[in-house]
Amino acid sequence: MAATAQRLRVVAVYPATRGAIAGDAAFTVRFSQVLADSQPVTPSLLPRLAGRWRKVGPRTLRFFAASGFSPGTRVILTVPAGFRAAGGSTLSRPVREHYVVGEPSTVRLVQLLATLGYLPVHLVSAQNPPAGDLRAQMRALYSPPLGRLVLGRGWPASLRSLWTGQRALVIRGAVMDFQFQRGLPMTGILTPALWSALVSALVHRQYNHAGYTYVVASEASPETLTLYHNGVVVLRTLANTGISVSPTALGTYPVYERLRSQVMQGINPNGVPYADPVQFVSYFNGGDAVHYMPRAAYGYPQSLGCVELPYAAAARAWGYITYGTLVTVT
Repeated sequence: MAATAQRLRVVAVYPATRGAIAGDAAFTVRFSQVLADSQPVTPSLLPRLAGRWRKVGPRTLRFFAASGFSPGTRVILTVPAGFRAAGGSTLSRPVREHYVVGEPSTVRLVQLLATLGYLPVHLVSAQNPPAGDLRAQMRALYSPPLGRLVLGRGWPASLRSLWTGQRALVIRGAVMDFQFQRGLPMTGILTPALWSALVSALVHRQYNHAGYTYVVASEASPETLTLYHNGVVVLRTLANTGISVSPTALGTYPVYERLRSQVMQGINPNGVPYADPVQFVSYFNGGDAVHYMPRAAYGYPQSLGCVELPYAAAARAWGYITYGTLVTVT
């Protein structure tokens, strides 16, 4: 019984296996006795991860990651048999722990989108890891560098209000734009594939050179549409919104579908069907879209919920509006 009590054992492993872990977790193994200075074996991670194990106490080993696992990765930590205590006893049986890597930091998501040019803000940081260093970028997914996000000049108060009060909506629009440009399912939802694509885009310097666009449709008389691009007004035009029995919903929405032209079909409030050919169509909320519609005049409610523009203005807006572009109706 005395000999059994002196056997070297693993008494604690961190992180605990309950719940998801960070992809750069500081895996820690604590033993029951003081370890010998030299060891014939070392703990291992599967899949392998760049980094090294270090002794951080007489009985404790810790892994210092130089990279990070992708979200959703299943990780096995093995403490093999053969570890030696300073007193001569050894670990007779291996110890294994199983983990699943959780979502990276949402702080890093915003930093990546800003750095790649998909947000109206830029990241000011003296600690940002080198763009081309894949290991450092993977680790930063879970341990974001310190920094602050600065909203560019020239943006209207409505966008500034969104950034401070509805930031998730601004980020969702940016994610949709990125997903569209990188050929991913355009859901606005975070997935392991999205995280991998974001890191890959930064490592390979695949920035968004199209810039950032924001649209405001105002129902004040006369009704107008103003389009901002990179903080500059590039279009201000008369527009038509919905009539009283079929109004354009107030709020902010990301563009989710774009069509160069189509025939819009439906039923008028008087019960008469319609089939209107329209062009430069950008849907942002259900059946509401920014598009060209031939009218004798513009600047007052005429549509069934859409934001109608003259031909030249619609064509110009089409060149800037993309998937995920935020449209505010006010």
